[in-house]
Amino acid sequence: MDAFFASIEEREHPELVQVPLVIARDPRQTGGHGVVTTANYRARQFGIHSAMPASQALERCPDAVFKAPDFPLFRMVSDQIHTIFHEYTDKIETVALDEAYLDVTTNKQHLDDPVLLAHWLQSEIWEKTRLTCSTGLSYSKFLAKEASDYRKPAGVTVINAEDAHDFLMALPIAKYRGVGKKTLPKMEALGIKTGADLYRFSELALMKEFGKFGYFLYRRVRGIDERPVEYQRERKSIGKERTYNPLLHERAEVQAQLQKLAELVVTALQEHQKHGKTIVLKIRYADFTTITKRRTEPDFIPLDAATVAERALAIFDELPPASSGIRLVGITITNLFELNFQTINLPLKIR
Repeated sequence: MDAFFASIEEREHPELVQVPLVIARDPRQTGGHGVVTTANYRARQFGIHSAMPASQALERCPDAVFKAPDFPLFRMVSDQIHTIFHEYTDKIETVALDEAYLDVTTNKQHLDDPVLLAHWLQSEIWEKTRLTCSTGLSYSKFLAKEASDYRKPAGVTVINAEDAHDFLMALPIAKYRGVGKKTLPKMEALGIKTGADLYRFSELALMKEFGKFGYFLYRRVRGIDERPVEYQRERKSIGKERTYNPLLHERAEVQAQLQKLAELVVTALQEHQKHGKTIVLKIRYADFTTITKRRTEPDFIPLDAATVAERALAIFDELPPASSGIRLVGITITNLFELNFQTINLPLKIR
């Protein structure tokens, strides 16, 4: 999706279309805390991007409008888009709320032309959500991802096998997936500015410089990526978390929120027909210090919100006091198993 969160806000509030919009809490109201979730294309002209401190975004564009993320709305729209995906294929690997891989080798629309399919998909998403997306088509996940970023917004880019080498040689090294702020300076120090520069390095040399990542770099610059679209991955955890403003200060406040979160977690577990043995509590204090503590039970945790909340509260009582307040609370159940007769604990009585 193109600037997904910002585009949703522009759709809901048309007056924001003509202004630099940053999806983040206003740093003038948070003491300079917080990071940018995304920004619209007007804001990006000022060099504002995701994961940037919100205070830095304000410095770059004092006239920017800041809007706190509305994640319930974003998730609802993401679910709507995934419903559209399923009209074309069930082989879908979700990466984030705004990104997914689709295997359309065979598809429900019986289209042999993947470019036509991409245009159909974009058109349907626009008609039903009034949002644009960019698609990348190729024979591997790595190249499909690179292609999807190539002509944003609303682009369709195809990288055929015979074109992959030339595309990768000309691609700036900063565009290679996985090359970030820490890796890029080291790349530049080695004289690696494009794929062509990277291509000249042996696998051994790259692994010496970048460890395991060097192994992947050697293959990616040669267009090698045999990963399938993982549409049948087992879910490893189910959790819910919430951020609070104003902060939580009293134990009773935390207890009330744990109960609400536990109800959401239990509902999600029931929907996925799962239960687990490990409960994880996540607490973020006012100074952004985050503590995650888990406890594994000998038996499956009952699918009962009161029980889950009670056990989460017991973990909370073991944590350092939150004299300055708590800004985030989360509950996750891991160590999951299918909910079936073989994994349900039954009371046994002898008489």
